[in-house]
Amino acid sequence: MSAPVAAPYCRFEKIVPSDFEGDETVLGVIEHGTGHTEVSLTDGVPRSAVHTTTLEEEAFAEVWRARPSIESGRDGGIAWARTDAYLFGIGRVPERLGYADPVSALYTEIFGLTRSLGYPRLARTWNYISRINSANADGLEVYRDFCVGRAQALDAGGIDPAGMPAATGIGAHGGGITCVFLAARGGTRINIENPAVLTAHRYPPAYGPRAPVFARATWLGPPGGSRLFVSATAGILGHETTHHGDVAGQCEVALDNIARVVAAENLRRHGVRRGYVLTDVDHLKVYVRRRADLPAVRRVCAARLSSTATVAFLHTDIARGDLLVEIEGVVS
Repeated sequence: MSAPVAAPYCRFEKIVPSDFEGDETVLGVIEHGTGHTEVSLTDGVPRSAVHTTTLEEEAFAEVWRARPSIESGRDGGIAWARTDAYLFGIGRVPERLGYADPVSALYTEIFGLTRSLGYPRLARTWNYISRINSANADGLEVYRDFCVGRAQALDAGGIDPAGMPAATGIGAHGGGITCVFLAARGGTRINIENPAVLTAHRYPPAYGPRAPVFARATWLGPPGGSRLFVSATAGILGHETTHHGDVAGQCEVALDNIARVVAAENLRRHGVRRGYVLTDVDHLKVYVRRRADLPAVRRVCAARLSSTATVAFLHTDIARGDLLVEIEGVVS
């Protein structure tokens, strides 16, 4: 009898490279810390480090695991590993004066790889973007430059923006742009929106020449049990930032938004007959723009999240200049 298929899950760990020798459950590793590395395939494990915080004691590794046995490889600039049911990959664009064209090329490569290997259901992406709020060589904000490139890849591939899954687009302190993705061969993938927030790809032109494209969450169904991936979520209502300059207020709205997304009423609206509350969300990454705001953010999160949840706090920039905090997580 074949081994049961298990959906990928993540753990936050303190690791050294030798920790994964002979471990066939590791699907991929993203190290969050004070520096960056190239994408590698080390002992069959796709790996990269992203510069998402400024103190070494806050560093950790986000380790994605799955069963049964894993095959890995490298196609172009993407290192990947897969089980029969799931594919995990990492690609990177080095530091550039302009990102649209290389980001378009990388996403085109990602879409091509998921098709060629037979994992058509893109379930989650993470984009760690150096100098996210700075201007590129043409004066366009780097995040908006990134969004142009991603949109170009969708245009070229004939991909509906509504089909893009949960995502994170967050700052990094260096290292260009690192793109991480998870895709599924089969099962059910349902993108979830938030009734209180405008769908991202319908944002007005004030937010850039091409809108961001992501769902507020993605529900990934069997095989292997379900996962609900919650996008990086901010203190936004409609499409506008709330509580300007008030990190605690923004944090409360961000958590309210996550609670709305995972609630039974909202999931039923999308055809998912499940329901969760905020304390069901685990393995949260909390991105905070200003280091001085970390104590306030910790207090708000401690009051509203489960006391047993794994929560990592990272000091880095946010995709919109007036946003002070974003929060993502997973419900299993």
